[in-house]
Amino acid sequence: MTSSLPTCPSEPRRVPAEVVLLSAGPGDLELLTLRAVRALAQAEVLLLDELVNPEIVDLAPHARVVRVGKRGGCRSTPQAFICRLMRRYALQGLRVVRVKGGDALMFGRAGEEIAFLREAGVPVRIVNGISAAFAAAASLGVSLTHRGHCHGITFVTAHTADHGEPDWEALARSGTTLAVYMGMGRLESIAAGLLRHLPADTPAAVVQAASQPGERRLVTCLGGLVVAAAALESGLPGLVLVGPALAEACGEGIPATVPGGARASA
Repeated sequence: MTSSLPTCPSEPRRVPAEVVLLSAGPGDLELLTLRAVRALAQAEVLLLDELVNPEIVDLAPHARVVRVGKRGGCRSTPQAFICRLMRRYALQGLRVVRVKGGDALMFGRAGEEIAFLREAGVPVRIVNGISAAFAAAASLGVSLTHRGHCHGITFVTAHTADHGEPDWEALARSGTTLAVYMGMGRLESIAAGLLRHLPADTPAAVVQAASQPGERRLVTCLGGLVVAAAALESGLPGLVLVGPALAEACGEGIPATVPGGARASA
């Protein structure tokens, strides 16, 4: 539901009002925290990311909805414009909720927004949520930090700020499960970079639209990742997982290990 901005607030407000950076999770609205639901119910302006479940607006019945989508390879709302919008509405005394997919602090440019708002004297509150890596792990039925396989997890984006490549050698040597965000369009470079330092039979998985009705899962090995990914839906956002812990992956239609091939399921 979308409503107009209130012209006459019913109660005095301190100016500037607080901005909430809200984590919408991987897509399933049942995974929202109670704190997130309360913040949405109080929102007067909702700045909505592209990858957020659009039905989330039903939880903010009093808010004006402003869509500020960002999607890789598509025309996106400039970050500077989003920051100015938050500042403008907050300085008007309106309750602003900036809704981000996954966890707001995970590759969501929250650091830039927090710094901008603080410099403008606008208080910021962060509401955490479930990031895609954990939703993907739950779907696969695997512990990303299985102590029999690894000693931790590393979160990495396939898109560096300078458009360069991550340090695949350092990542491969880390002994951790790798959770690669925003990598669906760069599977070839991800696989090539890691194969220079990891065996081809290293377990790997891809989960698209984790927790959502259109979820697709793939379990394979690093050497077969690119070919196997042809079975996935083009353009659907997903998360890439690499490491020995993925050998424990299970679920309907998914083999526990696939040393020489892969199988995908919806």
